[in-house]
Amino acid sequence: MSENTEPLSRAQIAAVLADALPFMQRYAGQTVVIKYGGHAMGNAELARQFCADIVQLKLSGIHPVIVHGGGPQIGRMLERLGIATRFEDGLRVTCAQTVEVAEMVLSGSINKSVVACIQEMGGKAVGISGKDGKLCLARKLQRKKTDPVSGIERVIDLGFVGEPVHIDTDILDTLIASHAIPVIAPIGISPEGETLNINADTFAAAIAKELKAKRLLLLTDVEGVLDPEGNLIPELSIQDVDRLIDEGVITGGMIPKTRSAVEVVLGGVEGVVILDGRVPHAVLLELFTPHGVGTRISEKGGDA
Repeated sequence: MSENTEPLSRAQIAAVLADALPFMQRYAGQTVVIKYGGHAMGNAELARQFCADIVQLKLSGIHPVIVHGGGPQIGRMLERLGIATRFEDGLRVTCAQTVEVAEMVLSGSINKSVVACIQEMGGKAVGISGKDGKLCLARKLQRKKTDPVSGIERVIDLGFVGEPVHIDTDILDTLIASHAIPVIAPIGISPEGETLNINADTFAAAIAKELKAKRLLLLTDVEGVLDPEGNLIPELSIQDVDRLIDEGVITGGMIPKTRSAVEVVLGGVEGVVILDGRVPHAVLLELFTPHGVGTRISEKGGDA
């Protein structure tokens, strides 16, 4: 809120709370998985607002589960340590040294700072990674790339980059039952005991599907899916996604994000929302207001 904004009157505050009541009832007792990253996590004031929103959800009878990213922070630590970094198709190639740094940053400083912020806002949070309680069994991610000149296909070795194979929610069920808010670093473990770094969007999607969450919220640094005129598209069905990709409306990095959202919906999650984490209180606005602030993808679109 800017300094020039007039404070709401008591009647206005009461009206806002009354308008939010039907949405609180819709989500009461439900699980909402939130992928937290980007500008929302890098800006101190937005981070405090986000943590306050999460506490508000918990106090409203909703079960938030947080999966956080940390790519920029990992990059800065690698630079400080003089460890070279390269990317293949947007994924960090992760050697043994790099995965140690990734685990240190994700499971250590970032995870505990999110936990501390939530608790500063009055909540009770517990920080874990996918290695705790056998939460995430993972395998090394395999990617193939075709040379545009020769047409030869080659396997890209991404090192210790993983993808979830099995999610065991026992530890999450225990935390939720104890009224704690799980805060999860996207680190998994292979059957051979190797530590694997997992994309936070992918990790959050796997968690949401296994928990049969009511919503998966993906906080990004864009408004959502935009139409050709640059306007936000608030609702998409899973059929709309393929059509808009074919028409060239959905492009670039939004293609894998929306396709992943379709898979999550088909996996049993009622709706996936791609929303702008740069908007103050984006989570509350999305869940507790009629119009939300992002693009929601559901089986049929509309009011899901």
